[in-house]
Amino acid sequence: MPPLLEVRGLHTEFRTGAGLVRAVDGVSYTVDSGETVAIVGESGSGKSVGAMSILRLIPDPPGRITQGQILFAGRDLLSLSVEEMREVRGSEIGMIFQEPMTSLNPVLTIGRQITETLQHHRGADRATADRRAVELLTLVGIADPERRLRQYPHQLSGGMRQRIMIAIALTCEPRLIIADEPTTALDVTIQAQILELMAELTRRLNVALIIITHNLGVVARYARRVNVMYAGRLVESGPATEVYHDPRHPYTMALLRSVPRLDRPRQARLDPVDGQPPDLTRLDGGCAFRPRCRFALPACGASRPSLEPSGAVDHLSACFRRDELPAAQVAA
Repeated sequence: MPPLLEVRGLHTEFRTGAGLVRAVDGVSYTVDSGETVAIVGESGSGKSVGAMSILRLIPDPPGRITQGQILFAGRDLLSLSVEEMREVRGSEIGMIFQEPMTSLNPVLTIGRQITETLQHHRGADRATADRRAVELLTLVGIADPERRLRQYPHQLSGGMRQRIMIAIALTCEPRLIIADEPTTALDVTIQAQILELMAELTRRLNVALIIITHNLGVVARYARRVNVMYAGRLVESGPATEVYHDPRHPYTMALLRSVPRLDRPRQARLDPVDGQPPDLTRLDGGCAFRPRCRFALPACGASRPSLEPSGAVDHLSACFRRDELPAAQVAA
């Protein structure tokens, strides 16, 4: 059975005063129906730009999608007209944006922001849309939904605003939801509640989910597959269990070392990722992670390693030492 979403060789660029930024540089991955896939990386790695590219929300100028295919349910989204793409957004692909307070319209009630999507995509009348909005708020765990529909975003807590964003994404029963840093602005307890809610809803409704995050620990128990991005490229991809227990790229290893773990002594210090993310306008022909890598070789400066199989089935790594790293990590 073909995947629900297939991204093939996607390139997204931005023309800036400092030079050309290749924010997404040849990224390819798939998402199956009902599957949860995580895209992980530091700020500036291209995660959010890749998500915006799927929905064709890249502002032009300064950005543009220059190459690739985005196949969703057999259709290439890059070949659709503006009007056809508008029908896909919200109806077939839902989006949970990074910061609810800036994504929700401050001058519209919560009810209006939910029913607007139903009226546009489904042609629902006001009464039907209101009933559906109450159902959605109940589904995402908001008490007294009738009263909440009459309120404005500033009257709700951060966790409730995030639940509203999830309800809006689910309004038209999409087949895929993209969640861009859905828990960044929330405290740890609310983060767990939101992630559990999203996991439960995707299981119950059989919705595919892409979770974009900078924290590998956040998605450890939720994602079936993990894609690790660095400097606009995928550097590691595979089943979540393999990526967590047998990482094959130094960047993935560094991200895992920087996450607190319960199986370590309480007094153990976290091991942060060395250095700073690269300037995407000044990348050379070598591996972009080379200046921060503990395992770099002279060959790493000569060319960029391609994403190739390493270890278990479907486990890919873009590192010249991909098959040596388990032993090298122990020795380091």
